[in-house]
Amino acid sequence: MQLQAIYRARRAIEDVAIRTPLVPAPVLSAASGREVRLKLETTQPTGAFKLRGAASALAGLSEQERARGVVCASTGNHGRAVAFAARRFGVSAIICMSELVPRNKLAAIRALGAQARIVGRSQDEAQEEVDRLVAAEGLAEIPPFDHPDVIAGQGTIGLELLEDFPEIDTALVPLSGGGLIAGIALALKTASPAVRVIGVSMEKGAAMQASLAAGHPVQVEETASLADSLGGGIGLANRHTFQMVRHLVDAVVLVSEAKIAAAMRSLFLEEGWVAEGAGAIGVALLAEPHLAGLGRNVAIVVSGRNVDMNRFAAIVAAPGVEEEPCR
Repeated sequence: MQLQAIYRARRAIEDVAIRTPLVPAPVLSAASGREVRLKLETTQPTGAFKLRGAASALAGLSEQERARGVVCASTGNHGRAVAFAARRFGVSAIICMSELVPRNKLAAIRALGAQARIVGRSQDEAQEEVDRLVAAEGLAEIPPFDHPDVIAGQGTIGLELLEDFPEIDTALVPLSGGGLIAGIALALKTASPAVRVIGVSMEKGAAMQASLAAGHPVQVEETASLADSLGGGIGLANRHTFQMVRHLVDAVVLVSEAKIAAAMRSLFLEEGWVAEGAGAIGVALLAEPHLAGLGRNVAIVVSGRNVDMNRFAAIVAAPGVEEEPCR
């Protein structure tokens, strides 16, 4: 994939996804001794970065494909993005999800007029239903990450980082299937190869990290996590993101559930921003003093805000004794 694809995607999605703010994080900056800025994908109309990739992929469909409708598998945010973009394009959508998807994300998808189907207890089982619908009904699949148009759409974040923060030397990016980090890394490293791109995921069920360690895509057991949006596999037949992450991403770091909770709390209490576990996870790396190569000008991609607010309030108000500080 070339950088030009990301510029094309920016033009294609400009009427659906917004250019999100990059804001200073004064408390996190002071505590870490770095200039830290937050890329607030939480401000997208659907509350998460996924809208960029979904809009890019839908824009690339033919009229015939749009007429048949679209389908996707999702841990929640991608499905919400596809539902939103499909409504904007006048296309019917079916979103397949596992039983692990939080109820608030399921309700949001249905509110946008898409059909939601709950299938099994893993992203892989939801994907099996997607494959069946593509084969049986001719629906066009909008994959959550492993698709050139989706990657290009997410890569528009990288363009904005370069334009709004030319001093950037490190990007901390949530990592799941790799579409977000692959697009951002392509944009950043094409313009400035010295910029370090670091992926962050949860300790249990981190499919991309397990695949990188094995040297090829592997399946992992999907478990419940505060970073539920990072769950699911990367696909054993992965065509794009595995190799892009392998070649473009400088490091992948896994963090505990306690540190994810602490990051959510820190982001809210110290900087005033609501983020789901996957969205806040990059903040946890500021508490990793041993991490080599964390630069002086750090952008953290806060990827989404779609958290159950009762659970969020409990995390913010009552830290467990086992939870580790974020700074």
